[in-house]
Amino acid sequence: MAAKRKPRRTDPHRALREHVLELLGKGHAHVTFRDAIAAWPAALRGAKPPGQPFTPWRLLEHIRISQWDIVEFTKSASHVSPEWPAGYWPQNDAPPDAAGWDKSVAQVEQDLRTMQRLVRDPATDLFARIPHGTGQTALREALVLADHNSYHLGQLVLLRRLLGAWKGD
Repeated sequence: MAAKRKPRRTDPHRALREHVLELLGKGHAHVTFRDAIAAWPAALRGAKPPGQPFTPWRLLEHIRISQWDIVEFTKSASHVSPEWPAGYWPQNDAPPDAAGWDKSVAQVEQDLRTMQRLVRDPATDLFARIPHGTGQTALREALVLADHNSYHLGQLVLLRRLLGAWKGD
């Protein structure tokens, strides 16, 4: 007599997870992070076009710091967020060197993958309140992260256009 198999539990939120993962990583209606920063000319990483408040470096670092904060808040009750708003922006307009830019890019990509893993994991209850939060859920944090990144990636593309370094449409 063959042993009975337990019925496989399906994730009732699989479609939602897939949609959020698409939003976090594919771009669709928006440029992806990778496309926005690809081959950014080193000489323009600290450039500020006339009338613009930010440089590419300041926006990249703001994305990195904000995304890191969202991911760590979602994962850990021991996380302490930077002071608002100063802690979410770098002090300098330009990266310290090419390695600083590359390190920031790599951290953005790593933290984005971490959020994607959290969303993809069926053990993550997307709707449960984060115990150390004030009503936030993993779903809300993933959506805030996607929305925040999209907004600032648009700004990066604008800066790149104004600096004459955008090869997109």
